[in-house]
Amino acid sequence: MEAGINLKLRPTTVADLEHLFLFQTDPEAIYLAAFTPKDPTDKAAYITKYKKILADPTTNNHTVLLDSNIIGSVAKFVMEGHAEITYWLDQQFWAQGIATQALKKFLEEELTRPIYGRVAFDNFGSQKVLEKCGFVKVGSDKGFANARQTEIEEYIYKLS
Repeated sequence: MEAGINLKLRPTTVADLEHLFLFQTDPEAIYLAAFTPKDPTDKAAYITKYKKILADPTTNNHTVLLDSNIIGSVAKFVMEGHAEITYWLDQQFWAQGIATQALKKFLEEELTRPIYGRVAFDNFGSQKVLEKCGFVKVGSDKGFANARQTEIEEYIYKLS
């Protein structure tokens, strides 16, 4: 990432959801994320779901800002009793080190450990982000990926 770029994180607000929803309708991003809602274009369902998530005290949701523009999100949530990490960037900011920098910043304040990350077997960019942030691949699982309409393998990463 270029020096001098102003990357910040701040707690996600309901007002951010309009921007964040748009990023999550990108077909290539949906394919790579794989484990998405059945209809990722259903804005009302997205807003309803994320309003509940933002009110959940076990989650920690942050909006990623670049030069004060919303470019993505990073969050911790609890699934099956385990802390998990998730992140999503607008595609125009992929492959620039921004996701890695955003996740590193987030992990400086989100101190829950262990924390896990799950990623589709063929999402190499996201695998690199996790590895650069200190996550280690500890296993794999299979699940139905709505975005691909089939069961796929996902890798499980852990940060201790």
